Amino acid sequence: MISGIHLHEDLKKAFLELGFQEMTEIQQKAIPLIQQGKDVIGQSMTGSGKTAAFGFPLLEKISHNGGLQALVLVPTRELCEQVMSELRKFSKYKRLNITAIYGGVSINPQFQQIRNADVIVGTPGRILDHLQRGTLNLRKLAILVLDEADKMFEMGFIEDVRTIVSQTPKERQTLLFSATMSTQVHEIVRHYMKNPEKVKVQSYVEEHMLPQFYYSINSRDKFSLLVHILKHENPSLAIIFCATRRRVDIVSKNLESNGINAIAIHGGLSQNQRKRAIDMFHSGSSKILVASDVAARGLDIKNISHIFNYDIPKTSKEYIHRIGRTARAGAEGKVISILSEEDHENMRAVLEDRSITIQHLPVPEFPRVGFMPYIKRESFGHGRPHHQRGRSGEGYGRRPSHGGVRVQYASRGRRFSSQGSSQSSHSGERKSYSSGDRPSYGQSRHRSQNRGSYQGRN
Repeated sequence: MISGIHLHEDLKKAFLELGFQEMTEIQQKAIPLIQQGKDVIGQSMTGSGKTAAFGFPLLEKISHNGGLQALVLVPTRELCEQVMSELRKFSKYKRLNITAIYGGVSINPQFQQIRNADVIVGTPGRILDHLQRGTLNLRKLAILVLDEADKMFEMGFIEDVRTIVSQTPKERQTLLFSATMSTQVHEIVRHYMKNPEKVKVQSYVEEHMLPQFYYSINSRDKFSLLVHILKHENPSLAIIFCATRRRVDIVSKNLESNGINAIAIHGGLSQNQRKRAIDMFHSGSSKILVASDVAARGLDIKNISHIFNYDIPKTSKEYIHRIGRTARAGAEGKVISILSEEDHENMRAVLEDRSITIQHLPVPEFPRVGFMPYIKRESFGHGRPHHQRGRSGEGYGRRPSHGGVRVQYASRGRRFSSQGSSQSSHSGERKSYSSGDRPSYGQSRHRSQNRGSYQGRN
């Protein structure tokens, strides 16, 4: 018995070998309900242990060579590989065929993998492709899992999911895990789940262990400040989030040009390139990962010390998803956002969530470094020819926004602040964005006496 929960001996042995000593809150609440055969809604953030929460009780119900008995739907290729890998580790002492089915790779080897599978972890698009080809049959499916459901629907997969669910038996067990409960998630719950039990974990991130800060700066100095902060903070592992594929490429290549080892990951890369980037980051051979939200969604990488928002996400949900990758299981983390003119509208949207508090820091002195705002188009995607990249995804064909100004290179030794004058590093009082003190944006924005901060609403 672990944390008061009985597991099959083969699974218990694997659980302990993986270094787990006790179960997390989501696991303690969800596993007994799933073992009882109930439909379950699990609401928790990335890093809460939800894969184990549905994985262990799911695997208890699966028999070897019993045909396809369980399908786990996930939004991205990376999460697909990750969940498959975790389930294989969990079932180390139980002979099961668990396979990942996703797009971006040849479909032909998947035909045989599907025929032998006891459990499939797949993305909606490729699963639907197999259903339409007649190479996948879900009529005997016992368990359906919708993992990262909110993101799956945000990415436009809701109709694919509906079609897939319609091909499964009505007498199935359905498990849904999501960080947030959007209208679309509620709709799926209402139509496809039977008297579900809801398990909610407020937050796995220890808030006092995760300070959040922002700097406000001119767009032309944004990259230079990022370089300065990276060198000053010296993160053990960090993710830098950018809004578009193009921005990811530009930032990562410019970091390399400035002596900072960084790797890029976004939807425009081939699956092999994305896997290589993740492996390099996992191994620590590169400590900086520059990523788009879609590509990074679901990545479970331990010991991330810093999250940097080079571009501010459009919603508080996405912001929470980003920062949930650090300060896990009692570890410390840090979030730093760099705001330029184009980010203020998004920051206002993020701060509609009154639980989020972000402290303002005065801009320190820093040298302006070389920055190439545009790079040769053929160099995007690490050598992938431009004509092979689809038009879907983040920021196809958009120019990066850096104020539309050609980069000016400072003379050696000159230092800049956001106002172009010297300031002492990290001096002055901090100001927080919190529920009682929201910033004003747009035409109503005013400079306070402290440069770089904003007056709250009257």
